[in-house]
Amino acid sequence: MQLEVIDIKGKKTGRQVELPAEIFGATPNDHVIYLAVKQYLAARRSGTHKVKTRAEVQGASRKLHKQKGTGGARKGSAKNPLFRQGGSVFGPRPRAYDIKVNRSTTRLARASALSYKAKENGILLVDALSFDKPKTSEFLNVLKNLSINSRKSLILIPERNDSLYLSSRNIQGANVQIASMVNTYDIMNSHQVVFVGNAHEMVTNILKK
Repeated sequence: MQLEVIDIKGKKTGRQVELPAEIFGATPNDHVIYLAVKQYLAARRSGTHKVKTRAEVQGASRKLHKQKGTGGARKGSAKNPLFRQGGSVFGPRPRAYDIKVNRSTTRLARASALSYKAKENGILLVDALSFDKPKTSEFLNVLKNLSINSRKSLILIPERNDSLYLSSRNIQGANVQIASMVNTYDIMNSHQVVFVGNAHEMVTNILKK
């Protein structure tokens, strides 16, 4: 598929780029997208939730009363889980939620997500985008010129640019990332994917490996 390259003012530059059909025109695979998104969201969970057991709660460990002859149930200590402020039974423990997904499956998921965006006309190619210093108002003007200021946008840049990142972090719905680090979740969670410079070539080379 061919796309026009535009500048930061939203005007055509007269240059066109041919995007590879095996990536941007492939038949999307919904199941691999589901697996990749599930893996991403699971990896974001800290897994630090924990409750105290009867061995960890504060309190005396002495036996509350003698074993027999009271007419009541046996009670080992005040830290018994049946008592108020006692230890918890079968509560959450620290764990990792990571899910293993094959590298080829991850690549197919990203290609499927980009294919969906291409079918929805959700891909833009911008020739260049950089700031000498952080300026939120200038970045917002760029989004307005590209007509994506009211939509979730994923802006993929070829290399790290701190000024561009700092200019965008206060704008809701704008997500600036290095192209080599793009993932399926961010692609599917955006309405518009903007490739800056040769970012589309970087993504293509990664997905063709």
